[in-house]
Amino acid sequence: MSKEFYEQTGVAMTCRSYREYADMFALEPADLEAGPILDVAGGASSFAAGAGRNGFEVMAADPQYAMSRHELEKHGREEIETSTAKLKGLAHQYDWSYYGSLDAHRANREQSLSLFLADFEREGERRYKPASLPKLPFEDEAFSLVLCSHFLFLYNRQLDYDFHLAAVRELIRLLRPEGQLRIYPLVDLHWQPYPHLEKLLTELEGEGISSRTARSGLPFIPGSDSLLVLTKNSGKVLGK
Repeated sequence: MSKEFYEQTGVAMTCRSYREYADMFALEPADLEAGPILDVAGGASSFAAGAGRNGFEVMAADPQYAMSRHELEKHGREEIETSTAKLKGLAHQYDWSYYGSLDAHRANREQSLSLFLADFEREGERRYKPASLPKLPFEDEAFSLVLCSHFLFLYNRQLDYDFHLAAVRELIRLLRPEGQLRIYPLVDLHWQPYPHLEKLLTELEGEGISSRTARSGLPFIPGSDSLLVLTKNSGKVLGK
């Protein structure tokens, strides 16, 4: 019998909450207070809306921000419908201790989408930049914290190693000295660990980037209890 897994063609629009981000990335108040924050490939997640409401300096980048508010809402609601149906068929594979139930999971997605849409309409490109990895339209060392949720590593079977390395280097370019890039999860859509992680970290180590894994506070996907933390050390030039 073949192993069941989450089937996905293309990159999904995610609708995750501020609380989910805080838990999945093991964020403490000091992490958010350190300086500007960038959420990359977050789709219709409401992290930037929540962080902005809490007084933190935050921006988000995703190619889907080129859509209108109406298009984003339509796409987001369709994605929630589709993903809920997929999760229902695989419900026995997931850890529901965080969300409680499939209905609660869906309600969380719908609330996150609504909060995102209101903030997107209010802030526009002041906060939400339409842009795609591996090249983003921000100055060097613009952020103290960069977050990438459910994109890098998750789409390992669609995006090759060269893309991953270029994307991570680009995100590190945006970090201030001693700034951090946090990536979650470290498994792909077949729930297998990213197979080139050691190779990637070895290359980055030679460029002055230190790495560690930390425990994520968002149990759900099988085997996804860890996140990657990359720190840009002072005195090194990326790629040299």
